[in-house]
Parts: sequence; C-alpha cells; structure tokens
Amino acid sequence: MLITQLKPKEDLLSFISGEKVFILQCYGCAEVFLPKEEINLFLEELNNSGTLIVKNIISDYLCNYEYTKLRINLWAEELKKSEKIVIFSCGIGVQVVSTILNQVSSISHQSPVTSHQIYPGCDTLYLNGFQGLTPFNFDCAQCGQCFLNYTGGICPLTSCAKSLLNGPCGGAKNGKCEVAGPAGIVMDCGWEKIYKKLETIGRLDILKEVIKLRDYSKR
Repeated sequence: MLITQLKPKEDLLSFISGEKVFILQCYGCAEVFLPKEEINLFLEELNNSGTLIVKNIISDYLCNYEYTKLRINLWAEELKKSEKIVIFSCGIGVQVVSTILNQVSSISHQSPVTSHQIYPGCDTLYLNGFQGLTPFNFDCAQCGQCFLNYTGGICPLTSCAKSLLNGPCGGAKNGKCEVAGPAGIVMDCGWEKIYKKLETIGRLDILKEVIKLRDYSKR
C-alpha cells in the first residue's frame, strides 16, 4: 500500500490562488491511501480564496493510461477554460495525466491545453515491504516531496538514471543516457525529456528556479 499526504497548503495556494483551476481526485485504487478529509477541507477553503474551481472530478485509476485518455476527452471543454490543474493522487497518476495532455495538444495543436501547469496535490511517502506490481510505464519514487510541478509532469527521480534534481549531468549523447537501464536497456535522458516538455508548454523559465534540497528523512 502507498501512503500519500496533502502538500503544504501554503505551497498549493501560492500556485493556484486566484486562478481558474481544474481539480482531479483519484480514489479508485485500494492500494493507495489518500487523505480525503484533508483534501475536501482544503477545497472548501479554496472556494473562499478567490480561486475558481472550473471542475472537480473524482475519478478511478488515473494510472490507467487508456482509461484516463478517454476520460480526458470528455473533460476537454473544462480543461480549455482552466489555467491550472491540481491532481490529488500518487505520483503515477500525475505523470499519466501530464503525458496524455501533452500528446493531445501535439495532435490537435490546441494551445489552451499545452499552456496548463500541473501541480501534484499530494506527496507520496515510502513504505517498506511488498507494494504490489504496476504494468504501466510510469513509476513513483515515493520520495515524500513531489517535484512534478517543476518538471512538466516528468519525474526526475525515476526518468533520470542518476535521480538528479537540478538538471542533467552532461553524460548524455543524442538524447540517450550513458547509464544503461535494467537488462542493459539504453535509457533516454530524463532531463532532455523534461526540457522538451517544458519547451512544448512554454515554461522553460521554470528551469531558472533551484529546487530546494530534499528532506531525505521523508525517504
């Protein structure tokens, strides 16, 4: 089982206060604990802060790529009206939604989608022991401090072989990492993927921010 906790409210409010926000909550997976009561209280406070909630969706299994892609098509109009997206799920759900939105915008050339900023509403905490298996192409390092809002929804800890937080190491060539993955598989450079994603959504300015030192006690 994975355990998530609500991100600090001041961090969330600094990102979305006064904006038009699309809310996604993932409650389908019995293997992930989400702080539902805290989330609901936060959303009540959000309604009184000058922030407009365009849509508040409670969904199942955001980690399921095909299922979520179909549902995002149903939410297209509300997403176009939104300026920010906050996702309350484990880190995998955030990565899947971000990837789908990027692909949809690339195919349809709809700039309202590409301009979205996605913010993880929860941090996923590490637990010892067997946690089940996922058949999907995304992973969550359960670091206790989710950075997906800085990196275009691509996790630097799982997409970078060296888990670097503040940019690439210089050991990549033609978009490939110098470090081989499992079974000798050649890996893409995670930070090149992050750069291209931020370039696509017009947010390369985020790379000028220095991510705070991780609190390794949470890991």
